[in-house]
Amino acid sequence: MSTAPRSSEETPATSTTLTPELAIIGSGSGNSLITPFWDDKHVVLAEKGLGPGAVFGGTCLNVGCIPTKMFVRPAEIARGPEEAARLDVVQHTESVDWPAMRDRIFSRVDAISAGGRRYRDEELEHVDLLSEQVRLTGPRSFVGETGAQVEAERMVIAAGSRPVLPEVPGMDLPQVHTSDTVMRLDEHPRRVLIVGSGFVACEFAAIFSGLGSEVVQLARTERLMRTADDEISVAYTAEAARHWRLRTSTALESVVAADGDDSAATARLRDADGAVEELDVDVVLVAVGRRPNTDLIGAAEAGLDLHDDGRLVVDAHQRVVAGGEPVEGVYALGDISSDHQLKHVANHQARVVAHNLEHPGDLRRSRTEAIPSAVFTHPELAQVGLTEPEAVAAIGSEHITTKVQDYGDTAYGWAMEDQVGLYKVIADRRDGRLLGAHVMGHQASLLIQPVVQAMSGGQDAHTAARGQYWIHPALMEVAENALLGLDVPVGDEL
Repeated sequence: MSTAPRSSEETPATSTTLTPELAIIGSGSGNSLITPFWDDKHVVLAEKGLGPGAVFGGTCLNVGCIPTKMFVRPAEIARGPEEAARLDVVQHTESVDWPAMRDRIFSRVDAISAGGRRYRDEELEHVDLLSEQVRLTGPRSFVGETGAQVEAERMVIAAGSRPVLPEVPGMDLPQVHTSDTVMRLDEHPRRVLIVGSGFVACEFAAIFSGLGSEVVQLARTERLMRTADDEISVAYTAEAARHWRLRTSTALESVVAADGDDSAATARLRDADGAVEELDVDVVLVAVGRRPNTDLIGAAEAGLDLHDDGRLVVDAHQRVVAGGEPVEGVYALGDISSDHQLKHVANHQARVVAHNLEHPGDLRRSRTEAIPSAVFTHPELAQVGLTEPEAVAAIGSEHITTKVQDYGDTAYGWAMEDQVGLYKVIADRRDGRLLGAHVMGHQASLLIQPVVQAMSGGQDAHTAARGQYWIHPALMEVAENALLGLDVPVGDEL
């Protein structure tokens, strides 16, 4: 084992060289690769940190899935009076204590992050933690900002992604935030402009509007969630406009700090017809997409192949590709290489990589079928598989059957007085093979799971519907009814 310092805080700015059996860049899902297999081997883990108070544990823990959902839940509770009014109950949300909410959420998140760092840095003698930005000097080597050099036998690149900032004047102002920083605001913002139309933008629009902020969401195109199935995208756009102000076909031209007020700014908007609007806001949240961190680690300069969007190219075994060929002993996982920005995908890839590192003679492939996603907005969205246009392109319109089931046409939908929820399923009419499902409404992320399971297990639509009992009159019957509405072959199940 190397006699190098235990962490980069102790590392002098010299040409210290570490020669571990394994080097990992990124402490999100990559952190889980340090299994007992490596207990008697030297491991180097490099993590640059992710923002204020977040130094270890990856995007999901610190600035993504976990804290955002911890804001989603109180925002939904704060909307309670809306649902209650439909059911002849009068309720009132009196106030929102943003600082207390923020501190409750991040006291838990930051403790987990700090504990993970402490465990890797202080309690594992065979692990060296470099808390600094690193750049690749080759497929298996990199150098840190302090000058420490790493030349590893095997390498895993799990350096994640980061929010994109458009080239618009004012992006460096303190009133402008990304998802990395907006959840740590000192005070609850009264006026919020959200720039973007995808997952992150729609979640935060629901969070801030639910908690009482005046929200304006800006989309360059006519619809929100354009990657969703068309019917869901159209329905969601209309529904979102009922809950916060929506400006479609409109672009952000600039952000200017308000005179004499460091807490406010003026955003200049221009629509497709050239009309200009100036909007006074407290916070501008930019959520126009994420980019893989390949540029930060110098992946192209190290000779690694990249997709057009900057992601690392990997083969089916998660091996990094250079010059069109996989590099033995060099792997990548998570957002830096995957087009599915989903924690469970990164975790699955980490398990595959862990196995392949430990069993190089018995490589396993990562699984890419039936990967679901959800947007915890209002109303909630979930999807798996192909959209209808994608299914038509794949097998032809004559072989496609679809069914859209309204929540409100089920017994529990009556109980909820739901007039919004939709459950769409798509199948191959020839054999009942499920091709996709798309849900908008209450608990969409839960209701879609039976279709995910059926697709993963190779179950046809009729068997998925009739091959089990369903709770009556639970809302899950919306999934059952959707499946039964497909024009597919009927099996032996009655």
